[in-house]
Amino acid sequence: MNLIINLLITAVVAFFLTKILPGVHFEGFSTAVIFAIVLGILNLIVSPILKLLGLPLTIITLGLFSLVINAVVFLIADYFIDGMTVDGFWWAFIFSIALSLITSLVSGIFTSDN
Repeated sequence: MNLIINLLITAVVAFFLTKILPGVHFEGFSTAVIFAIVLGILNLIVSPILKLLGLPLTIITLGLFSLVINAVVFLIADYFIDGMTVDGFWWAFIFSIALSLITSLVSGIFTSDN
């Protein structure tokens, strides 16, 4: 049940962030739901590989390179989703930071540890 709630929270937050950030666009809320699912799959498969490959840079930059890895994962999601458009790397970077922060806050409110 928590997985479905987290996917819906991610979809809702991502959809509303596209209304605030002019560089990221969704065709509709259904695209945001698809984005949340694709993002979850990419975080399971691609993100660990990128983090392993980028480990030296992550250590040198004291963890800041992990933000770049998150932006790259968003750009990969943009490649797979037809109804989503990201205008460039920096918009993906800003979107990934905002989505991570807001999703963490909202998930802390709506999900429980039970």
